[in-house]
Formats: sequence, C-alpha cells, structure tokens
Amino acid sequence: MEPYLKMVNVSKTFPGVRALRDVSLEVARGEVLALIGENGAGKSTLMKVLTGVYRPDNSPDTKIIIDGFEISIESPTHARSRGISIIYQELATVSNLTVAENIFLAREPLTKLGLIDHKTINRCSRELLDSLNMDINLKSLVGELSLGQQMMVEIAKAISYDAKILVMDEPTASLSYKETVTLMNLIRDMKAKGIGIIYISHRLEEIFEIADRVTILRDGVSVGTLPVAEATKEILVRKMVDRDLLDIFVKNESFTQSEVILKAENIRNIKRKNELGGVQLQNISFELRRGEILGFSGLVGSGRTETMELLFGMHPYKGDIYLSGKKLHMKSPRDAIDAGIGFATEDRKQLGLVLDMTVRENISLPSLESISNMQLVNKTKEREICKRHVDTLSIKTPSTEQATINLSGGNQQKVVLAKWLQLAPRVLIVDEPTRGIDIGAKAEVHSLLTELASKGVAIILVSSELSEILAMSDRIIVLREGAIAGEFTQQEATQDKIIACAFGSGEIIGKAV
Repeated sequence: MEPYLKMVNVSKTFPGVRALRDVSLEVARGEVLALIGENGAGKSTLMKVLTGVYRPDNSPDTKIIIDGFEISIESPTHARSRGISIIYQELATVSNLTVAENIFLAREPLTKLGLIDHKTINRCSRELLDSLNMDINLKSLVGELSLGQQMMVEIAKAISYDAKILVMDEPTASLSYKETVTLMNLIRDMKAKGIGIIYISHRLEEIFEIADRVTILRDGVSVGTLPVAEATKEILVRKMVDRDLLDIFVKNESFTQSEVILKAENIRNIKRKNELGGVQLQNISFELRRGEILGFSGLVGSGRTETMELLFGMHPYKGDIYLSGKKLHMKSPRDAIDAGIGFATEDRKQLGLVLDMTVRENISLPSLESISNMQLVNKTKEREICKRHVDTLSIKTPSTEQATINLSGGNQQKVVLAKWLQLAPRVLIVDEPTRGIDIGAKAEVHSLLTELASKGVAIILVSSELSEILAMSDRIIVLREGAIAGEFTQQEATQDKIIACAFGSGEIIGKAV
C-alpha cells in the first residue's frame, strides 16, 4: 500500500532536551497507524511537527512528504489546508462559545450581507453530531458540557475539515463506554472513505481493535514499526518501557481496615437559578474505611465528578459528611484541605495546575503555610520537598524550575499527585488519575495508591477504565443519573455487571474497550 504521508528523519530539540531524534513514519490511505510510547517519548512533539505547531530541526535528511510532494509545513492553518487535522489530548474548545460556534470557529460561513450565517452553522453542526450519535444542544455553551461531550465536539470540528490525515491524541480518555464504541465505528467508516489516521493511545486494547500497524517511540527514538497482527501486548510493552509485562504492577492485596474514615449521608448538590445543565445528585450515601480503595464507576455524566466536588467543598450541598465521626461544614476546598481531604481532579489543565508556574511552585502551592516563616517561603525546604517528589514519582523534567506547561500530560498528572502527597491527606480523592498516562506510568501511580492505602490513607478512585476500577478497587460503587445504581465487592464485580448497572439494564450496549 503506497504511503500517503511520509515523515523522514525528523528531529526536534528544545533547550536542554532532545525530544526527537531521526524519527520516521508512514501512513497510507485508509490505514490506522497507532503511535505509542511512554509519556515524554516524543509522540505529541512529532505530531506537533506534522501539524505545523513546531518546526523540525534543520537537516538535509529531514523530509515531510504528502501525496508524493515534499512540503514544509509552516503553521497549523497551512497543515489543515493540506488535509492534516488533529484532535489534541488537551481540549482546545472555547468555553464561552456554543457548540456550533466552536465547530466553525474562525471559518464561519457568511450571508450575502456579510453576517455570520448561524442557520448554516447550526445545520452543518447538527449533521456532524448526528453522525457521531451525539445528542448535544447546539446552543449550549461548551463550558457547560462534560469532558466527554467536549471531546466529541472536538472530533466533530476535526471531521468538518476535508481531512486526508487525521491525528487522534488519546481521543477516548474522557469518553464513556458508549461514546467509545461510537468512535470506534466512526473510525472504521473513515478508513473505508480512505482517510489515514494516526491514533495515539495508552490503552493497548484499542490498538488491537482498530489499528493496522503500530509505531513505537522510546526516549524520542523510533524503536520499531510492525503490523498489529504480528504484535502482542507483551511485545509492545517491552518495546515501550524496556521491561517485561510481568514487571507491570497489579494490585493483589487489600489493606481495608474496620474504621470508617469518611461517611456521606444523603448528599446532593444545591442548584442555583443561574446554574444550567449538569447532574442533579440524588441522596448519595456511602462509607469509606481506613486503607480502603473505593472505586466509583459509571458513564460520563452519571455524577461521579459532581459527587467528588461536593466532598471537597467546591459547591453548596445538602446532606451530611462526616470525617472520623465528626460532622464537617465545608464551604470551600480550604475547609476540606484543613480537614485532611485531598482531591486530584480529572481536569488537570483547568483545575489541577497553574500551568505557567514551575514544577516546584505547583508541588508546594497547597502547603506553603507549612514551609513559610513570617510569610516568607523557605526556598531551601521547598526545593528539597519538590526534588523528593520528583524522584519518587519519576517525573520527567529537565529541572524543577521547568514551567509545568512544558511537561507531557502524564508528567503533569504526576505533579498534581505530588502536591497532594505533600499534604499527607487522610482521604485522597483521585478522579481519572491515569487519564493520558502510559502503561509504565500507570503502574507507578497504581503502586503509589496501594502504598498509600497500606499506610492507612482512605482513597476514592474515579475512573472510566473498567480494567483500572476492577484491578484497584476493594469495593465499587456505580452511579447512574446522579444516583447510586449498584455496589459490588471486588469478588462480586465483573466488567459485564458494571456496564449493565451503568446503563440501567442487563443488556450490554456495545463492547467496552
């Protein structure tokens, strides 16, 4: 099959870091090429070179060839004009614009009078979303949508261009089971239409389901390309992380104690008149014990994140929350932190980090009071704390003074975890802690959570990955439409039971991946 896209000997150097070294790949029409590797391996950097965000290092051996013509991609706009579109892992939507306005942003059709043709925008947007089986109100502000819905808006926007090559960077990270099945079917349709797809994912099950070939990067270098039919999970893991699958951590011990640390009784969110959309929680009640990892599962929009935000004092609530038998009256996250509750949010970009701050500043931010004297931060102590967490969590950064925005998504997530570990919380809530993290880093996070549980920390784990929920949880609570739909012990839980519970019937809709 003749390649439609060729990238030959691409290198990219940043100050102090060589992100890519002589990387080559090819994609044919109607082919799905999976691109995998650990966080920091160079996947996103390579795609940013392809889409004109970065210029490659000058070298006579470097070439980008599209449909037989060698070109120099000058900008993202230039890339799109040559049929190259991308869906980034970190969403690029504009929160205060509507769904339809986001899809046609910066290329709005005009009427004969030179005004924006909203009728055409809405009609075309509706057609695109219908093709994705997404029932989203076109007039809704994107900021009011769930992360999964925002991702689908991004997909619709990318498809609306006449793309010949479509790059998908972790497209299912925020999607529900049903949305993921829809996306897989959509990719098959695009393949049949001759669109070449570069598919970046840390979920190896997706690679085996949808990809034709797979290219593996490690430390900025290509370590091989092979047909998926000839690959196994063990082969891919070995190439990605340079160690065997048996070395990847799997939780096999429970540290749950009898003492109830956190108790929620009939909690529900109080909606103000100016609050539109969102999930109305319905009397959520549960107990969390010392050393327990309690998993929360359910579809996107089921109320998982809203429940966690109430537990962290982010919104007004009704009902009662107790910590070690003491009733809490939380009016803000500060109250939750003071009580000993930490919350690693699912949206690290908006809520978990200050991206322009350094790694050091982000890690120390919630605990400045403990390392300050007379309102002056003890810089020596701050650097020691930061260095310890960077080493413990294997955060890949040239320096603790590196701006957090320059780190890969997985390493940004580790910075989020580090700042909460520094506070030594009694209860740690982790919402999608391994979203966008490679298989090796996932093992490190899972090992860390288990170590914390062994020390008596009570953990709430929210995840859209059933394999993660099943492997890590001592108990599993399933939410549906803002209410608890079921609860399972680790021994009782199966993938089929959780999916059936999440959908509200015994019927399994599609295949979870």
